Amino acid sequence: MAPVRSGRRVEEEPVARRYLVMPHAEQGMIVGLFGGSFNPPHAGHQLVADIALRRLRLQQLWWMVTPGNPLKSRSNLAPLSERIAASEAMVHDPRIKVTAFEASLPASFTAQTIERIRARNPAVRFIWIMGADNLMSFDRWQRWREIVGKVPIAVIDRPGATLSYLSSKMARTFDYARVDEEDAATLAFRRAPAWTFIHGPRSPLSSTALRAARAG
Repeated sequence: MAPVRSGRRVEEEPVARRYLVMPHAEQGMIVGLFGGSFNPPHAGHQLVADIALRRLRLQQLWWMVTPGNPLKSRSNLAPLSERIAASEAMVHDPRIKVTAFEASLPASFTAQTIERIRARNPAVRFIWIMGADNLMSFDRWQRWREIVGKVPIAVIDRPGATLSYLSSKMARTFDYARVDEEDAATLAFRRAPAWTFIHGPRSPLSSTALRAARAG
């Protein structure tokens, strides 16, 4: 059943408990953390996940649907349950685990979420996955330098963002920690800070454009 919308008010369906629990990962696994509002999820997100799974040799990828992005307006944010369902409908690889466990935590920024994940899974190797379109604003994230220092990062190419790794503050600040793309499969075994930029097929789709098309 779709959420009931009355004007700007949205009566959201409750989120199933299985999505509010952190996924399980065995010791020694290589796990990608792919977080976003996914408002809505689209083929570009799926492409980023597929590239990350293949190039980083991940054994799992956590598709983390967040309650909301503090850097973005929530006025057009679809209910969490709706974004989870749309993500599940898009994902077909069993290695991808759709989760919204951040919604069960106290107000949390990415740095805090990563701390909790690593504390719960000390023997798992995590890599933060992000589209290159987010790289330019990465230095606006709370405690962004700590994020880079806590977990290796893989930046996946997105349309219009190919050169962002050259001009972004994050890339310039941590240029010394950049890992050659040819060595991306070794990223999980490197001590942070360590990051790489991965080129590959790019989808022109964007959540912003999809929302605009729906509104029109």
